[in-house]
Amino acid sequence: MGDDSEWLKLPVDQKCEHKLWKARLNGYEEALKIFQKIKDEKSPEWSKYLGLIKKFVTDSNAVVQLKGLEAALVYVENAHVAGKTTGEVVSGVVSKVFNQPKAKAKELGIEICLMYIEIEKGESVQEELLKGLDNKNPKIIVACTETLRKALSEFGSKIILLKPIIKVLPKLFESRDKAVRDEAKLIAVEIYRWIRDALRHPLQNINSVQLKELEEEWVKLPTGAPKPSRFLRSQQELEAKLEQQQSAGGDAEGGGDDGDEAPQIDAYELLEAVEILSKLPKDFYDKIVSNVVGKDTNVMLVALAAKCLTGLAVGLRKKFGQYAGHVVPTILEKFKEKKPQVVQALQEAIDAIFLTTTLQNISEDVLAVMDNKNPTIKQQTSLFIARSFRHCTASTLPKSLLKPFCAALLKHISDSAPEVRDAAFEALGTALKVVGEKAVNPFLADVDKLKLDKIKECSEKVELVHGKKAGSTAEKKDSKPIPGRAAASGAAGDKDTKDVSVPKPGPLKKAPTTKAGGPPKKGKTAAPGGSANTGTKSKKGLETKEIVEPELSIEVCEEKASAVLPPTCIQLLDSSNWKERLACMEEFQKAVELMERTEMPCQALVRMLAKKPGWKETNFQVMQMKLHIVALVAQKGNFSKTSAQIVLDGLVDKIGDVKCGNNAKEALTAIAEACMLPWTAEQVMSMAFLQKNPKNQSETLNWLSNAIKEFGFSGLNVKAFISNVKTALAATNPAVRTSAITLLGVMYLYVGPSLRMFFEDEKPALLSQIDAEFEKMQGQRPPTPTRGISKHSTSGTDEVEDGDEPDDGGNDVVDLLSRVEISDKVTSELVSKIGDKNWKIRKEGLDEVAAIINEAKFIQPNIGELPTALKGRLNDSNKILVQQTLNILQQLAVAMGPNIKQHVKNLGIPIITVLGDSKNNVRAAALATVNAWAEQTGMKEWLEGEDLSEELKKENPFLRQELLGWLAEKLPTLRSTPTDLILCVPHLYSCLEDRNGDVRKKAQDALPFFMMHLGYEKMAKATGKLKPTSKDQVLAMLEKAKANMPSKPAAPAKTMSKPMGGSAPAKCQATPAPVEDSVSSTLEAKPDLKKAKAPGVSSKAKSAQGKKVASKTAIKEDDDKSGPIFIVVPNGKEQRMRDEKGLKVLKWNFTTPRDEYIEQLKTQMSSCVAKWLQDEMFHSEFQHHNKALAVMVDHLESEKEGVIGCLDLILKWLTLRFFDTNTSVLMKALEYLKLLFTLLSDEEYHLTENEASSFIPYLILKVGEPKDVIRKDVRAILNRMCLVYPASKMFPFIMEGTKSKNSKQRAECLEELGCLVESYGMNVCQPTPGKALKEIAIHIGDRDNAVRNAALNTIVTVYNVHGDQVFKLIGTLSEKDMSMLEERIKRSAKRPSAVPVKQAEEKPQRTQNINSNANMLRKGPAEDMSSKLNQARSMSGHAEASQMVRREFQLDLDEIENDNGTVRCEMPELVQHKLDDIFEPVLIPEPKIRAVSPHFDDMHSNTASTINFIISQVASGDINTSIQALTQIDEVLRQEDKAEAMSGHIDQFLIATFMQLRLIYSTHMSDEKLDKDEIIKLYSCIIGNMISLFQIESLAREASTGVLKDLIHGLITLMLDSRIEDLEEGQQVIRSVNLLVVKVLEKSDQTNILSALLVLLQDSLLATATSPKYSELVMKCLWRMVRLLPDTINSINLDRILLDIHIFMKVFPKEKLKQCKSEFPIRTLKTLLHTLCKLKGPKILDHLTMIDNKNESELEAHLCRMMKHSMDQSGNKSDKETEKGASRIDEKSSKAKVNDFLAEIFKKIGSKENTKEGLAELYEYKKKYSDADIEPFLKNSSQFFQSYVERGLRVIEMEREGKGRIPTSTGISSQMEVTCVPTPTSTVSSIGNTNGEEVGPSVYLERLKILRQRCGLDNTKQDDRPPLTSLLSKPAIPPVASSTDMLHSKLSQLRESREQHQHSDLDSSQTHSSGTITSSSSTTNIDDLKKRLERIKSSRK
Repeated sequence: MGDDSEWLKLPVDQKCEHKLWKARLNGYEEALKIFQKIKDEKSPEWSKYLGLIKKFVTDSNAVVQLKGLEAALVYVENAHVAGKTTGEVVSGVVSKVFNQPKAKAKELGIEICLMYIEIEKGESVQEELLKGLDNKNPKIIVACTETLRKALSEFGSKIILLKPIIKVLPKLFESRDKAVRDEAKLIAVEIYRWIRDALRHPLQNINSVQLKELEEEWVKLPTGAPKPSRFLRSQQELEAKLEQQQSAGGDAEGGGDDGDEAPQIDAYELLEAVEILSKLPKDFYDKIVSNVVGKDTNVMLVALAAKCLTGLAVGLRKKFGQYAGHVVPTILEKFKEKKPQVVQALQEAIDAIFLTTTLQNISEDVLAVMDNKNPTIKQQTSLFIARSFRHCTASTLPKSLLKPFCAALLKHISDSAPEVRDAAFEALGTALKVVGEKAVNPFLADVDKLKLDKIKECSEKVELVHGKKAGSTAEKKDSKPIPGRAAASGAAGDKDTKDVSVPKPGPLKKAPTTKAGGPPKKGKTAAPGGSANTGTKSKKGLETKEIVEPELSIEVCEEKASAVLPPTCIQLLDSSNWKERLACMEEFQKAVELMERTEMPCQALVRMLAKKPGWKETNFQVMQMKLHIVALVAQKGNFSKTSAQIVLDGLVDKIGDVKCGNNAKEALTAIAEACMLPWTAEQVMSMAFLQKNPKNQSETLNWLSNAIKEFGFSGLNVKAFISNVKTALAATNPAVRTSAITLLGVMYLYVGPSLRMFFEDEKPALLSQIDAEFEKMQGQRPPTPTRGISKHSTSGTDEVEDGDEPDDGGNDVVDLLSRVEISDKVTSELVSKIGDKNWKIRKEGLDEVAAIINEAKFIQPNIGELPTALKGRLNDSNKILVQQTLNILQQLAVAMGPNIKQHVKNLGIPIITVLGDSKNNVRAAALATVNAWAEQTGMKEWLEGEDLSEELKKENPFLRQELLGWLAEKLPTLRSTPTDLILCVPHLYSCLEDRNGDVRKKAQDALPFFMMHLGYEKMAKATGKLKPTSKDQVLAMLEKAKANMPSKPAAPAKTMSKPMGGSAPAKCQATPAPVEDSVSSTLEAKPDLKKAKAPGVSSKAKSAQGKKVASKTAIKEDDDKSGPIFIVVPNGKEQRMRDEKGLKVLKWNFTTPRDEYIEQLKTQMSSCVAKWLQDEMFHSEFQHHNKALAVMVDHLESEKEGVIGCLDLILKWLTLRFFDTNTSVLMKALEYLKLLFTLLSDEEYHLTENEASSFIPYLILKVGEPKDVIRKDVRAILNRMCLVYPASKMFPFIMEGTKSKNSKQRAECLEELGCLVESYGMNVCQPTPGKALKEIAIHIGDRDNAVRNAALNTIVTVYNVHGDQVFKLIGTLSEKDMSMLEERIKRSAKRPSAVPVKQAEEKPQRTQNINSNANMLRKGPAEDMSSKLNQARSMSGHAEASQMVRREFQLDLDEIENDNGTVRCEMPELVQHKLDDIFEPVLIPEPKIRAVSPHFDDMHSNTASTINFIISQVASGDINTSIQALTQIDEVLRQEDKAEAMSGHIDQFLIATFMQLRLIYSTHMSDEKLDKDEIIKLYSCIIGNMISLFQIESLAREASTGVLKDLIHGLITLMLDSRIEDLEEGQQVIRSVNLLVVKVLEKSDQTNILSALLVLLQDSLLATATSPKYSELVMKCLWRMVRLLPDTINSINLDRILLDIHIFMKVFPKEKLKQCKSEFPIRTLKTLLHTLCKLKGPKILDHLTMIDNKNESELEAHLCRMMKHSMDQSGNKSDKETEKGASRIDEKSSKAKVNDFLAEIFKKIGSKENTKEGLAELYEYKKKYSDADIEPFLKNSSQFFQSYVERGLRVIEMEREGKGRIPTSTGISSQMEVTCVPTPTSTVSSIGNTNGEEVGPSVYLERLKILRQRCGLDNTKQDDRPPLTSLLSKPAIPPVASSTDMLHSKLSQLRESREQHQHSDLDSSQTHSSGTITSSSSTTNIDDLKKRLERIKSSRK
């Protein structure tokens, strides 16, 4: 037993890796429980199992694997680290699970795959599954396909990539295996559901029959768009929010969602690329574009060429974009052709080309053509623009782009040609529709009303490609929108935009719930600037009052004003007395303050204020009031630009006034808020510079500087300012110049360095001032706008908007100065010069180019042939020219600005090639050029496509290191990258192994940044193609890089740019780290995340930075010390371990601590230990250390989580204290450690390897301290550590301590080793007991006496546990040492067993761990434990005891009889016996666990754990162990008062049982060495146990569906096992199983068993390997259940059963069932449904609640038909059919009475209570009516039932006719209880009938008489249950042998004792311990024993 159960002591993770399958099974079960208990997904416990999960799913033992799969599923679902295991686990599932015959395993495998997808690992899962499709095993292919299908069905086509699946579909359709083809068909149907006709093209070449079948299936699919039923983790919260919104706003969102969910898969995506370049001539492009399209006169050729271009654009899509710039101008020019076919072809071509690029990229070319004189070209260009706009959205059509287009189109709407005008109207109308009026109106300010109406009319007719995205005209027409509502901003779908002219309520209602990026009423996205508004009331009103209000006459104004102002007020306005005017103003102000917004006539009021004296007012008080009133009116009323025009002039005039200036500025700000800053600023600036007053000019500039900061820069017309600012800079007044420079500084914040370009021609002195101002602003971020349209930035709208704001400004700047067209200067002569052979001429050409660019400064993107010419010079042999070319390209980038983007591919990439130059200065110049370009273009263009990866592929070390360095610099700054970045990864990997060290270093530096964008999974996946050696190296580097991987800059950039905004903190919490499979968030961000989760720590868990700031600003020391001392940093400990493992920090390993270790610890602690405590901890004075320890002790209980989070650091700090010389610190530290380890063991924490290795060695140093008290403390700590760190791992550390020079330390360590061995057995000795003992034995010869003694004591301890084998283990010793040892052993043998007991008392904590076998960790008082420890020892003694049972081990029957209390047993006494013979070979395994039985009552407090322990042994591989465990369970089950203890353990017990059944079936039965009688004995025990169990209804009902399914499967498999039938007693076993199955069917929870049977039937029909007999038996069980239905129908959960039937019918539709070889399955199903219908009637249709799509369910249709049928003909069915279908008799009125009578008889025979009566009646009936035909009743029943009836009739006949002898098998009735009786204890309890009643003796008397005649067996007591063994005995064997054979007892002993005490009380034959009793030929002996056992039983009661 020692070897068998050693694994029970191992920790769970080691069990999971054990070589014994039982250990692994137990490990998986425990792991499953652990996983279910862990609530925190980030618990460190998960990481322990990270490497094991693959083993869980790939276990070689099928039973164990099943449990492993369950555990793995829970792990994947709950562990945050699960994602790391995706690849290995899924590949394990594919290769080792999908090929399993068990459906359960496959289901779990599929569930695991789906769960990985749910936790965002879809790509990896899909990759593994697709690999699985290449497997040769069709089972695996089917399972992989099914998994993909389920994944697609549940998650949808957005998560599951369809292209790779569709690629392999044709191959699946060609498979030879039908199952594969069927599954392929199902997945094709599922894919079609998602992408519809896009699937037809890829499948066009499959077999026509298959295609036809598919077409038929496709037609049946519902037309609605499918929606995913399951969501990724990241989507689940979103989904929940959406559902809440939907429930809040009814179905307001319906319209919006439709568009969103519609399948958007493009057939193009599913096609494979074809290489066509090789098939085209080299000069194809030049010929087509320039010659054919541009110059050819043959219109047919032009049309054909245009079609070629269309084809290329459609085929290449985005990749054609780089050529768009060359082609677009040519096509637009060619629109001069009027032939319709040519125009149409060109339109198609240019539209196709547009889709490959963006409007931004071709805008220059298009705008250039707009000025063409040819009206057709103008018309077609406008129409092209209109079509292009339709593809745009508000975000892709920003103001910067819209502005030039609108300007050009506005020229066209006044064109003389009507077609040009119409085209322009259409284009403007489309723009209006796309971005909304608010964005377009500023450009349409000068358009007259007629044209404006025409534009709006066009707008209403437009239908957009993307649906409507921005402010709609419907909203516009509704002049007064619902207050506070956000404008329609989400994708409201085409429905909303088709008829916008009618102001429907629909769009208005939808508006609040559209996806505007924030809650309704919060944000409103508008056009390019992204202006969303939560602003003031005036702003909301303004949304609809964008239109300029007409100018009113003075009379009308007076009239309106008099209606709202007091009459005196109007009269006194122009009074000559200033006081009256002041009083008038006060009244005016009061009136304005009380007015409602809607009632306020703003224009009238401001006209009144401007009335004489107006702005010429001389009294400053009146003037101040007047200006204040203007501000009030602007804030409170609907203030229009017309009103503003009236007052602005006056305000600008007063802005420089000393007394009124501030009021004027206030009024200007209010107007800017009402009329938008861009317009106001433009007006104010122009007015200010028309005046001559320098004070006004400088103050205006100052006001504008502040206004820009308050309002933001969005929409400002910088061009107008620049000219004004230049005027200001030239002013003579220094104040004006200073103000202008300040304004430039503010603009610089928004515009950036490009602003300086406009002032380069200023005087140097002025320029230096501007530069100084810019320098000041460098690195600052623009402040968050607080007013006006920019308020949206605080309302939490989309990040893109915030990000775009500054860009808008930047983009505007690009368009400020008119760009010069230099293409005409790039002549062919210049180009040929640049390409000349003579380098001097080439240089001349380059000089000319440089001069052209310098002169032009800002150029248009069209530069003719220049790119090709310059490209040639980049590889010039003359390096000076290369450098010059690079300088020109640098200039070109600055001059062309962002438009340089279009030249990246043809000119930018060649610059990168120059990075490979061998000359250093050339490379530096190339790098500078690349950076200059990247500054203008951004990185996207560079990373798109394959160009960059091609460069990296070149094996040039210079190129590689420069390029990688450049990428490492640029990648971290990007928020996102194109997917093409993955193409660089293989080359990056080759760089990692480059022979050049610099390349390798650069590649390693760049690795984390690649991972930051691509994620670890993709990077790891890309290693698949590497050689195995390279792969390992690269993976190691990836792991290292993963730890260093920075987070993407998205979230930080967001919060930092808004330090003032209210939303900043919220953003920080709400934005989780973007890369989920890595530690991506920085240390600082982590506590914020924690803050959101744990309110308890919210105020305290500040980031490291925040904490430092706090400590600096703290005023009092006390305040400083509030809050936690340990701050929980998520994953902080794991990160530190990774750093140490990756050698980023020093490993904690030293003889004395050096300064660098202390500094390192200090740094690590800074993020998670309170600053003040850290100061104390690292103080130079020891008193401060004491203080720190005192604080740590105080906070230990209250901050458990923090302590555990920082445990590694705390332990390291304590190791430093071990090196202190001060004893008080050491004592305090040890005291803290004792408390700490007690806490850790209470928390069930396990030390990590890292923590142990950096602490234990230093603690062991202290065990050799001279002071006793310290040594004692250290030993106590070591003792407690065993509870948190395995003793086996402690052993090597302590062993290392024995090598110390300090003799005290050696002695203490040796003693500690002895204690470990004593407490934990030999298993702790590491690496092996032999090596360990040899090491210890060396110390016997030590010169120090204490060491020698300790070594001897330790070995003696081992001897006590292990006996003489110790001498083998320690090897050869010197004679002296050996004699010392032998002497010590002799001495110890004389002493009684006090030592172990004493040890147990001394070390209570240690002994607690011993009983881990019985799952009793840390429970109960220490004394109790010590006795249990010894009990466990005695058990192990029993385990290997030899055949001879000593007197001392027997229990005293007399003693037990007289003892009325519990049975006490002095187990510790057992240890004093010598156990030498344990090591002898074991002849007959003895019952082992039996020793526990006397303690059953003692252990009642711990019953659950004991039962768990015993149940775990039921599944033991050792037959005797299993029998013993079963015996004990049987004992419990048969005692009514104890049976309930099994409650809650039933599933566990049944699982153990069917595992044992499987073990017998697969292993024991095929084991030739095993005696088959042993197996029969085990079977008998199992069946007996089961019958006992299933007689107790309350327990039977606890069995769950899955367990019942496996149990029935096991029992049926056993019944069909032909090997059993061949055994002599096999038939009896099968009959007993038959009886057991009946019991299970009757007593289990009816819903569970019915459900289990349906699943079994389904599985058996699915599995090709199953025998038809198996399915038949399952169906018979189902028929039996059908017969029971009338009685049980009310206790059944019908909904669940119908769901199971529905699933069954889904897997087996009618057609498929009909194809079955047997007709029984379909009949069974029909009969079941018919019975249910009959019993429930129409109500049955109410029980379909659990079925998702009832309408699609075949079941519902079937039930409806049945109901209808039963209505039509009330149940008129032929008897014959019913009889055949389910062997049951239908009670029908038309039946003859005879049949009724017979039916009644057979019913009795079939029931357990009346079987005998039924047989008697049948006998009488047959006697009476000899011609009666009972054949129909027997025909379809089982063979067993038929023979049972025949036998029964024969028995009765023989009994009645007095015949003595009957055939062998007659005596055993199938209804007889069968029990397991390996010990007489089990025969003690009375026979429990199935109803739990006592059965009278008469029932069995007859049978037993016959048996006695037949077998010579004696009667057992009538109220005892007959032992199965006696029933099974064979006639040929002498009577005594029958029981003896079965139980392998020690016959001689019992026989002697029985002869001695035949008529008196026995005192030695104790049944509990021996576990055996013989059946003697003497009846008196057995009867005597029975009486005595009866007495014991009654005294117990």
